[in-house]
Amino acid sequence: MNKPTERTTCVVVGGGPAGMFLGLLLARAGVEVTVLEKHNDFLRDFRGDTVHPTTLKLLDELGLGERFAELPQSKLDKVGFAIDAETNLIFGDMARLRVDHPYVAMVPQWDLLDLLAEAGKAESTFTLRMNTEVTGLLRESGRVTGVHYRTADGTDGELHADLTVGTDGRWSIVRRLANLKPKELPVRFDAWWFRLPRYEGDQGSALTPQMRNGHFGVLIPREGYYQIAYLAPKGTDARLRAKGIESFRRDIADLVPWFAGRVDTLESMDDVKFLEVRLNRLRRWHDKGVLCIGDAAHAMSPMGGVGINLAVQDAVATAHLLAGPLLRGQVTPKDLAKVRRRRLTPTFLVQVLQRGLQHLALMPVLAGKRNGPPPGMARLFTLIPQLSFFPAYLIGIGFRPEHAPDFAKRQA
Repeated sequence: MNKPTERTTCVVVGGGPAGMFLGLLLARAGVEVTVLEKHNDFLRDFRGDTVHPTTLKLLDELGLGERFAELPQSKLDKVGFAIDAETNLIFGDMARLRVDHPYVAMVPQWDLLDLLAEAGKAESTFTLRMNTEVTGLLRESGRVTGVHYRTADGTDGELHADLTVGTDGRWSIVRRLANLKPKELPVRFDAWWFRLPRYEGDQGSALTPQMRNGHFGVLIPREGYYQIAYLAPKGTDARLRAKGIESFRRDIADLVPWFAGRVDTLESMDDVKFLEVRLNRLRRWHDKGVLCIGDAAHAMSPMGGVGINLAVQDAVATAHLLAGPLLRGQVTPKDLAKVRRRRLTPTFLVQVLQRGLQHLALMPVLAGKRNGPPPGMARLFTLIPQLSFFPAYLIGIGFRPEHAPDFAKRQA
């Protein structure tokens, strides 16, 4: 039986934040775009749930701000290091930012993606296909011309396109099939994500790293619970799991003593999700007919929680630069190279900062050499609290914030 053969102007592989924003923006330019997502819904735990001030502004520009504000969410306006049981050092204060939304909104990622999918349905040139997994790239005369795909019922097909964009994450199949090689940067830790109950009277608006007795964790207040990242040296995953849930509960209670009465809600190590942390970036983000952006182009460490923000800004820059060539049917390698050129500097600088934080703030704690942030930094931020503007700016806005193209803007 012949495979179904279809055509679109741009196929976007991966329905995460970068893919959904890119699909919506291009569709609003009049580009025929098809987003392929291999799962049947967006429900995945412990994905990037941070929506930063730049993304909140983008949603306003797209006319989606009011609808986003209706979603269940918590708002983080500070990043504070726990100095002791009574004292937090405010490292980043979003209230110092002169922006419309001086906070990071914590929203389940699936709610944001559902919102973007609904907005996409209003555009005649936008198509979202769930349960559709890319299995290969189509090529003609050395150029990528689309994708092979397989649906959940086992149907194989081909989707031809002028441009294929990989927004399919750090394990990108598009990147692998296009033979685009990332440069791996040293990372010395991994992360375990889990949640614990949050009660009335608990702290509510600060993202708070906790450092104690060789343990490092990050507490993120959410609606009704804490989302917690427990960081540990690379290579300890098997040992942590072998020691079992009782040992893990003791480690968490040692890290955050006031959690001692809550850790029993972790019933087994199945409640703890492992994330292998990687930090890399492609030397070249494109080949003829194919482009990678977001985590597919540069996997980020969770330090600072800025990976989703960078991915969304990649998508906006891509729409700015490629909508015109796509409408003309003339997307050249030179056009594709412009995306990397525009987004490489912010990517590079964020990764430099993440590596610095790993070296200065994280690894000494994991080695048991220190509890709390570097003493010099603590003294400096205590003496000059205005310095909290700069980390807040880097986390909330970034080095090169992107704004919606005029063709994509709408009134609420």
